[in-house]
Amino acid sequence: MRTPYGRRRFGFFPMLILLALAFITYVVYWLWNNVLVAVVPVKAVTYWQAMGILVLSRILFGGFKFGRPSGGPSFGAGAHWREKWRQMNDEDRAKFRSEWHRRWRGENKP
Repeated sequence: MRTPYGRRRFGFFPMLILLALAFITYVVYWLWNNVLVAVVPVKAVTYWQAMGILVLSRILFGGFKFGRPSGGPSFGAGAHWREKWRQMNDEDRAKFRSEWHRRWRGENKP
């Protein structure tokens, strides 16, 4: 009996993520030992220390956000907003622009 395509694909993604993590860790390791050691007075690091630096930088600068990045539309949502914008009349567009400017200037009071 053959496994469905979805199950084989599901097993592939964790392996792909681990492979990407290993590769990115190697890049951090290589850059640290070949660039920073020559430019800044720091010690060389091992592969596992490079992975620790990578995880620490993710915690400090990236946080633990899962899912799509906030602040932007999802992959298919751009077309939806373009269509909505085309259907607006001039008065609705002006109202939308003024509300958008009000929110981005930090004036959160209605």
